[in-house]
Amino acid sequence: MLNFDQLSLNIPDTTKPRVVVIGGGFGGINLVKNLSGKDFQIVMFDKQNYHGFWPLLYQVATAGLEPDAIAEPLRKLFDEDYEDFHFRLVRITGVDPVTKTVKTLIGDLPYDYLVIATGTKANFFGNEQVQKYSFSLKTIPEALNLRSQFLQSFEQASITKNPADRESLLNFVIVGAGPTGVEMAGSLAEMRKHVLPGDYPGLDFSKMNIYLVEGLDRVLPPMSPEASAKTQRYLEELGVNVKLKTLVESYDGETVTFKGGEQIRSKTVVWAAGVTGALIDGFPKEIIGRGGRLMVNAFNQVQGFTDIFAIGDIALMQTEKWPNGHPGVAQPAIQQGKHLARNLRRLLKNEALTPFDYFDKGSLAIIGRSRAVADLPGNVHLGGFVAWVAWLFVHIYYLIGFRSKLVVLSNWIYRLFTYERGTRLIIRPFVRKDDKEAQEFVLKNEL
Repeated sequence: MLNFDQLSLNIPDTTKPRVVVIGGGFGGINLVKNLSGKDFQIVMFDKQNYHGFWPLLYQVATAGLEPDAIAEPLRKLFDEDYEDFHFRLVRITGVDPVTKTVKTLIGDLPYDYLVIATGTKANFFGNEQVQKYSFSLKTIPEALNLRSQFLQSFEQASITKNPADRESLLNFVIVGAGPTGVEMAGSLAEMRKHVLPGDYPGLDFSKMNIYLVEGLDRVLPPMSPEASAKTQRYLEELGVNVKLKTLVESYDGETVTFKGGEQIRSKTVVWAAGVTGALIDGFPKEIIGRGGRLMVNAFNQVQGFTDIFAIGDIALMQTEKWPNGHPGVAQPAIQQGKHLARNLRRLLKNEALTPFDYFDKGSLAIIGRSRAVADLPGNVHLGGFVAWVAWLFVHIYYLIGFRSKLVVLSNWIYRLFTYERGTRLIIRPFVRKDDKEAQEFVLKNEL
């Protein structure tokens, strides 16, 4: 056991202004990459030591990619070329704006400027039962848990004699038809058609059901009605059961119950129905706005503070064009990180800050091979093969690190010609603590 009394942050003293960045996502890394260590001391905190490309998490979960293909170590991103940059793998316990201090489990650190870039976490809307039994998809460990759950379900379905148990194991319910839910459903549907029958020749995969559940009246609500209509058509062509205007009331690990009384027996429910800000203790409730996000002004300053900033998904910047804040995708975080770096340099020179103006480059979602949708600037809507190629190019371009780009591209090219998914490995079986049946199955099959 670590003795916390013997640990310290070990950050050197400095005469330069200290910028503390909490979070190594798109916002945090783009801020640091554009902020010179010659002018500032930069300290980054994160509870994981890598930057993850979260738009591709669903491919890790569906055995399309290994986790290291979508992640890059933060220390590698900011090597010796970044002067006076310091990364610490510690959990933040709070912020004290009065003393200008960040609190951690192993000590406190004063700051001159603080940047909150913590992103979001899954929002279960207070439903503790759903939170306990469903699978969210916000981190690499969660993606690996879900991958194990998928593969274990197929393995158990292939050996059970009970038709009801087999039905439950082969029913997959995805709650939330945003980009994550849509892409997950499409990926599972392609596995069902092209991959799983070869792996499990004794299983009848016509009995495998994929349900995509959405509370609103269309899939992909953040995108245009044209994109939504095309996406629903693509999903239905792939055999996905789309259930609109449907809300989940409860899930006990065995049965999903919808408001209205309908039930589906399923061992696997994927929760992609919403997110909320990953807040840090220390901020007054009055500045926490819609979606659990920190309210910021046009300069990304947290409301009521001149030395605390928030960027990316955790920031709620309400404008005439974006009354509900910017969309929760990578581009606002990337642009805000770069813009804030410029503004911090302006502060150093006692120059006036410039307001942030988001340039919307459009939205993309993939549903399967040659099936994608795109909403582009100028009210341009694309679908099919052209949108699919655009999706591939954009995601390769924004991956961090040459190795990740090469690995992902080679995987996609290989799958283009073979439909093969080479990572169908149960590295660490997933077992819920209260699932005695699953625990017994794993124990009996251990060598």
